[in-house]
Amino acid sequence: MNLERMLAKCKKFQWKVGDLDWDRAPPEMSKDDEIAVVQYFTDMATIERLAGALFVEQGKRTEDPVLKEIFATFVKDELRHAHCAQMLADHYDVHRYKVYQTNPALVKFFPHFVYSLRYINPEFANLYITTGELILDVALLRSLNDFVNDEMSQEAMDKINQDESRHIAIDFHMVEYYTSEEWAKLLEDEPSYSVTDTIRAYWAYANVFRYARPFFKEVFFEPMERVDPSGKRMKEAFKRIQLLGSKPRVRGRPISKFLLGLQDLHNHPIYGVVFGRLAVRILGVNPEVLRTLYTDREAEIANRMSFEDMAAEALQLKYA
Repeated sequence: MNLERMLAKCKKFQWKVGDLDWDRAPPEMSKDDEIAVVQYFTDMATIERLAGALFVEQGKRTEDPVLKEIFATFVKDELRHAHCAQMLADHYDVHRYKVYQTNPALVKFFPHFVYSLRYINPEFANLYITTGELILDVALLRSLNDFVNDEMSQEAMDKINQDESRHIAIDFHMVEYYTSEEWAKLLEDEPSYSVTDTIRAYWAYANVFRYARPFFKEVFFEPMERVDPSGKRMKEAFKRIQLLGSKPRVRGRPISKFLLGLQDLHNHPIYGVVFGRLAVRILGVNPEVLRTLYTDREAEIANRMSFEDMAAEALQLKYA
C-alpha cells in the first residue's frame, strides 16, 4: 500500500457534521422501531469513540511518521462519527419515550479493550479491530440505514462509509504488517516481558475475553437480528474475516492459531459437542458465524490475493 497516497486521501476527504442537512423531518416509526433506532445510534456513538481511542493507541505504537499521521486523521474521523451518530439519535428521538444510555455491555468492554492495546501484543488487538470494523461497516451500518430508510440517515452513512473504507484498508495493511518477517524480527529483538508486564498482559486477555461475549451479543448480534433478520450481511462480514484468517501468513501467527483452534474446536463433530459453548464464550461471537462460511475454492482465491485486494473486495460488499 502507498501510505503517502492514503494520507493524502485522509486529508482530502475530511468533512463536518454541520455540512449535512439536519432540517429534514424524520419518518414516521412505530414506538418499538423508534426506541430501537435511537438506542442503536446511541450505542454507535460510543462504538465510534472506542474506535477513536484504539486509533490513538495505534498511533502511539507505530514508528512510521506517515502511518502516525494517518491514525491521527482516523481519530478525527471517529470523533466526527460519534458526534454524527449522537445527532442521528437525537434526530430520530421524536417522542422522547425514554432516556437513552449506552448499552452497559459496551460500557464494560470499552476500558478493557483500550487497556489491552497497551499490554497485549498489538497484532491480537488489530485482529479484533479489523473484525469490529468489518462487522460495523459491512453489516450493521448498512442494515441500520436500510431499516431507517430515510434521506437523513443515507446522507450521513454515505459520509461515514467514505471514512470507514480508508480505515478498513489500513486495518488489512496492519494485518499484513503483523504477519511479516519484519514484525517477526522486531519481536525477536524485543526484551523479555517482566513479571509485572506478563501479569498485565494476562489480565488484559482475561478481561477482553470476559466482556467480549455480552458486548458482541448486545451491541452487534441482537440489533442485526432486528435490522437484518436473514443474517446474510453478518455472515458476509465474518466470511471476509475467515478468508483473511485462512491466508497462510495469518494462520501461522500464534494468536491466529489460538483463535482458529477455538473455531476448529467448536466445529469438531465430537469435541464441539462438549467444548463448543466454551469456544463461543471465549471468542464472544454467535455460533452461526463460527461455522466455515467459505468454500475451498474461495480460500484458494483469497490466498493468492494481496491484502490490499482483499480489503477492496470486502469494501465492495457495502455497495452490493
